Amino acid sequence: MRFQDWSNPYPSLRSPVFARNAVATSQPLAGQAALRVLTAGGNAVDAAIAAAATVALTEPCGNGLGSDCMAIVWDGARLHGLNAAGTAPAGWSADYFARKHGGAIPALGWHSVTIPGAVAGWAALAQRFGKLGLEAALAPAIEYAERGFAVSPTVQRRWAAQADTLRDQPGFAEHFLPRGRAPEVGEHFVLKDAAATLARIATSEGRDFYEGATAHKIVAHAQAHDAALTLADLRSFQPEWVDLLGRDFRGYTLHEIPPSGQGIAALIALGILDHLDIGSRAADHPATQHLIIEAMKLAFADVHAHLADPRHMRVSTEEMLSDSYLAERARLIDPQRAQTYATGHAPAGGTVHLSVADERGMMVSLVQSNYLGFGSGVVVPGTGVSLQNRGRAFSLDPAHANAVAGGKRPFHTLIPAFLTYQGAPVMSFGLMGGNMQPQGHVQTVVRMLAYGQQPQAACDAPRWRWTQGLDLEVESAMPPSTVAGLQARGHQVAATADTHQDFGSGQFIWRLGDPAVDGYVAASDGRRDGHAAGF
Repeated sequence: MRFQDWSNPYPSLRSPVFARNAVATSQPLAGQAALRVLTAGGNAVDAAIAAAATVALTEPCGNGLGSDCMAIVWDGARLHGLNAAGTAPAGWSADYFARKHGGAIPALGWHSVTIPGAVAGWAALAQRFGKLGLEAALAPAIEYAERGFAVSPTVQRRWAAQADTLRDQPGFAEHFLPRGRAPEVGEHFVLKDAAATLARIATSEGRDFYEGATAHKIVAHAQAHDAALTLADLRSFQPEWVDLLGRDFRGYTLHEIPPSGQGIAALIALGILDHLDIGSRAADHPATQHLIIEAMKLAFADVHAHLADPRHMRVSTEEMLSDSYLAERARLIDPQRAQTYATGHAPAGGTVHLSVADERGMMVSLVQSNYLGFGSGVVVPGTGVSLQNRGRAFSLDPAHANAVAGGKRPFHTLIPAFLTYQGAPVMSFGLMGGNMQPQGHVQTVVRMLAYGQQPQAACDAPRWRWTQGLDLEVESAMPPSTVAGLQARGHQVAATADTHQDFGSGQFIWRLGDPAVDGYVAASDGRRDGHAAGF
């Protein structure tokens, strides 16, 4: 598709960026790190690692050195999926949490921490596809950690919002509240301990984090707080290269990481929409948005019932994506009435996504996350490693496929995405934010493919977010006629003026043709501090 209309019908301060080498990130310094590596001769994978390591510092309220990551890479010939989501410590079980926390998995602290996978993911990407090596890719992040950086506005607001909740978690105040408070906008912030950790990671090809000095510091801190994580847990962790799931929509194919990531929810929703009258009315017509919402709710019903580490799923992805099954699900939708489908409560989360593409044709979609904001709130002294709380996503119901167990991956919200057309690469993209990720994938893909909206317009369009039951949050920019039409169909709509809180942030790079000649168009979501850039 070549977009015929480059206008933007939605309020925006951003324009699409056209370049032969392009980056789109949620924080500007991460994008600049990627550009530095590209101009030094690196490829899109080198640049993606540079951006991922930098944003782990400059947007710590969404990710960190103790995060998980997932990625999709177009290497110039085919797609590759990487799942670098960590597993539970071997000592975890339902009995473990009954003893430690009275039968609950905490949201904060050491007992919510699974093995961090991001560093192993960077190393795996560098080894398989990188051109310059891990040391060169991590150099910009090391410099930002040593010299510091000025805190950007959206990051500062999210940082300050979590400060009081997390200040008593081990190591948090020491690292992230150096003056007893969150930094102000534009205030200088330094993480020198992270610089030394990144340097060790760089020279060891990532192994220091899992068996070297950093690993020993992590385990010592875990043991000091009576946590289950051991050196054997860290040493045994390996990211996995995976075959992607795909689903056609309007002649294009959307590709997602398979479970335990929730990307299949977007594929299910698009499969349902393929059986409905989508596209016959305007994109912002309430009838259009109602169908998308109902399809998304049906998708979540299946995901929350069945999704888990694929070794433990009792329903296959093939069954969940069967065309006959999706047609059957589509028949459940009433075009005039919102319904409640059997489902769990959709999880929230804090995440970052970035896209990079180079003039040789390599494209990368990478997502990285602490899970809930700063994650567990735990920061390992002397390392700058802030740890995710992904264990919170496990179930304690022994009958559920996602029941907690040692060595098992939990249900995961991380979902990088990629779009192809007849096997050719089209777009690396993603939209971060807990359960908003598949909802954002579907809303933006429908706008681009069914309505021809260009990527920046699809980014800027007002969004809704389903939470549970009939409850629906909508951005204040949603047209009043759309909101009224949704309410008339039974949706319990709550409008919000805060467009940055729960509606995700997309980073899109669309290939226009031959990358060396036509290049790409990149878009970045104004709901975060990021930007699209290129050369």
